[in-house]
Amino acid sequence: MKSLNELARFLGKPAYEFTKKDIISFIKEKDIQMVNFMYPASDGRLKTLNFVVNDNEYLDTILTCGERVDGSSLFPFIEAGSSDLYVVPRFRTAFVDPFSEIPTLCLLCSYFNKDGELLNSSPEYTLHKANQSFTEVTGMTFEAMGELEYYVIANEENIFPATDQRGYHESEPFAKFNQFRTHCMHLIAQTGGLIKYGHSEVGNFTLDGKIYEQNEIEFLPTMVEDAADQLVLAKWIIRNAAYKYGLDVTFAPKITSGKAGSGLHVHMRIMKDGKNQMLDKGVLSDIAKRAIAGMMVLAPSITAFGNTNPTSYFRLVPRQEAPTNICWGDRNRSVLVRVPLGWTSGANMCSKVNPFEINNSIDTAQKQTVEIRSADGSADIYQLLAGLAVACRYGLEMKDALTIAGQTYVDVNIHSAEHQDKANLLDHLPDSSAASAKQLQQQRTIYEKYDIFSPAMIDGIIKKLESYNDADLRKDVESNPSKMHELVNAYFYCG
Repeated sequence: MKSLNELARFLGKPAYEFTKKDIISFIKEKDIQMVNFMYPASDGRLKTLNFVVNDNEYLDTILTCGERVDGSSLFPFIEAGSSDLYVVPRFRTAFVDPFSEIPTLCLLCSYFNKDGELLNSSPEYTLHKANQSFTEVTGMTFEAMGELEYYVIANEENIFPATDQRGYHESEPFAKFNQFRTHCMHLIAQTGGLIKYGHSEVGNFTLDGKIYEQNEIEFLPTMVEDAADQLVLAKWIIRNAAYKYGLDVTFAPKITSGKAGSGLHVHMRIMKDGKNQMLDKGVLSDIAKRAIAGMMVLAPSITAFGNTNPTSYFRLVPRQEAPTNICWGDRNRSVLVRVPLGWTSGANMCSKVNPFEINNSIDTAQKQTVEIRSADGSADIYQLLAGLAVACRYGLEMKDALTIAGQTYVDVNIHSAEHQDKANLLDHLPDSSAASAKQLQQQRTIYEKYDIFSPAMIDGIIKKLESYNDADLRKDVESNPSKMHELVNAYFYCG
């Protein structure tokens, strides 16, 4: 089956094999007239630098040397007195801009400092270091994929009204934006995104004359650095497509009380020699349990990367679907880390409903992942995935990892009143940005080990979280509900 990425089809090779010669060949053959460099800044959004393809020499120069940018306008930890950075394109990320009227090729870039070294504090390089360290320490590779939830917003319609908070996997015409979502999925695939599926989600309500419909696009597991690139590009695609459609879109964690918030659940698996290490003879492996234990230990500080503004903590409220207790379990949606239902029964379900399908040889063990459910759309995706790679590696290094895994496992719905005694024994996620900052300060040495997260980056994250002064925000909102509305508006386009 041919790739939907136009470059991969034209060149007849996978994206990770793209060379500068390939990029130039495609630009010439397809009469590409502009090149865009794209790179994420501290706000999580992609920034863009446009180039006109003047001539072959100029094209070769920008692809080889990159270009200068003002780092102090992109990252708070870079001083204006010495702010120049280089951005250099990664050829494997190349794709044709689906929105530009002028034929344009886009490439994601990496940051370099004045000495021509990768910028130690850039989120993208931090993830690279975390990924590299995971493999060097464990001898295995770390893969991830995201579940990207978002709300689509449009003027209210009274035709086939949806059922409030019952939008999960709804079909048209009760779900109004399925075609918009599938169009976005197609565009994401054209950029190289590996999509698993898409569907409408639970959230569905009207507010101030507007329809709010929650949707989700879920990806397939891939190398963790590629997973981050795909998620960042997906958000850029969804927002641009919404603009073209005359719609509004938000990845905000919470819009209003009593309605489903939007998360960014992340699935992970650990691979070795092409084999999934999450199962051992059909049951969850010790490798998986150790990785989970690492996430249990570092869960309080992972929120600093995955829940980055005050509205994140309107979603992480006790006894609602978003997790607050630090625990894990099988097929349990009340826990922080869930082991999803796998294909471990050995039953040939396909043949039971399709009698002519007798032999199926798919290795279903490859599909098993574990899922952390705390992060949301405010996350810095590169920092979040770097933090998760560190946590899983840390779990594999801990001597008492299996003990911690046993102590934090639950097999009941801890949101229910009958199990509150058990829930009370568990540690909790931070309840504010201020609390997340404290947890990151306490656990920072684990992230800084092997020079993965730079001290400057950790300092910057802590400073930003503390600047919100939201330690008592939940209490303040109870007495002043309009405060929540103000904050939702302030962070509506976060990430």
